[in-house]
Amino acid sequence: MYNPSVAGGNANTEFGSRMYVIEATGFGQGSNSGVFTSAVRRSGTTFSRVPYSRMNQEVQRISRLGGKIVSISPFNAESAAASSSTQSGSTSTMTQSTPAAKKKKPGADVPVNLYRPKAPFVGKCISNDALVAEGGIGMVQHIKMDLRGGDPMLQYVEGQSIGIIADGENEKGKPHKIRLYSIASTGHGDDLDDNTVSLCVRQLTYEDPETKQEVKGVCSTFLCNLKPGDDVKITGPVGKEMLLPDDEDANIVMLGTGTGIAPFRAYLWRMFKEGERKLNPEYQFKGLAWLFFGIPKTENILYKEELEQIEAQYPDNFRWTNAISREQTNAEGGRMYIQHRVAEHAAELWKLIQEEKTHVYICGLRGMEGGIDEAIAAEAEKDGVVWSDYQRTLKKAHRWHVETY
Repeated sequence: MYNPSVAGGNANTEFGSRMYVIEATGFGQGSNSGVFTSAVRRSGTTFSRVPYSRMNQEVQRISRLGGKIVSISPFNAESAAASSSTQSGSTSTMTQSTPAAKKKKPGADVPVNLYRPKAPFVGKCISNDALVAEGGIGMVQHIKMDLRGGDPMLQYVEGQSIGIIADGENEKGKPHKIRLYSIASTGHGDDLDDNTVSLCVRQLTYEDPETKQEVKGVCSTFLCNLKPGDDVKITGPVGKEMLLPDDEDANIVMLGTGTGIAPFRAYLWRMFKEGERKLNPEYQFKGLAWLFFGIPKTENILYKEELEQIEAQYPDNFRWTNAISREQTNAEGGRMYIQHRVAEHAAELWKLIQEEKTHVYICGLRGMEGGIDEAIAAEAEKDGVVWSDYQRTLKKAHRWHVETY
């Protein structure tokens, strides 16, 4: 999804108590030693700093490179100093002591702006697949890109966005401006090897108000026309608004239109895909994931087969409610939009929202926000609750997440 609302954050900071340092030796002997798979150096004693969630993948990479793990320690100031002195020739060992844990804001451990517009990472398109079935409206593509070769490695988490710089120059002879798109894959990527990132992109088309001719969006057209092997300039990642909670028992309500499904696909893969569940033993989703999806026609249901598979495998944990505007009618006889579906389920949603473990995510067209608020406000009023006030408490608790355009 193209996301102009996400702004770049501060430069990447230390990842804190969830980061670990892996000390390893003997690189360059594995069967894949000629293939770049990690930022870890290939000779001597090296130190790889990774978040806990990527520990298994880093261990596997080190093994493929022929490395031998010497120790794994929590990252802190002492371990950082130890690794620095060891790389300088000292035989100091890393301590495993850690300072007292401090309460951090959500997203404190998330990588931000590893690559910036003036020095983007250049990835390659791996595949570019149509998501709209025959008879649907518009052009929407699922684009998978290769991230191998970066130093640092371009890592990201579910709910973040990346920037894309289209090839060519604008009318002033300068590079095209960066455009931000919500990531549609988990942090492990579609291939579950940490080497890819995927986007869900709709080709933007509109009528020029003066010439009345059709105009195509520069960046969306560039992305939708990519061929395997084409270079792609990537920046980021950015964004902390749409991050998933760590709680396995959380309820996740997702309200999206069109390509706004991009981050929700990443969430659902992390929650339910068998390969992801194996890679994330510390996160085995047990709550309720409820997707409200607004599209114009049945043929425009993006990732339809994936959603149907999850629905069949996890009927107790996944609900899926569509609002198909050109095929369904609302209670007043007009077109069915996502806010009408919310109104139909307002009593159940209001009850769910009042649970402390419930998080609500809205992604897509900004126009849907008012109708959603109106539907829930009417239900909250029955309990004597002013929705606008209650919503502020949800935002303060980081339980109400919005990314619209």
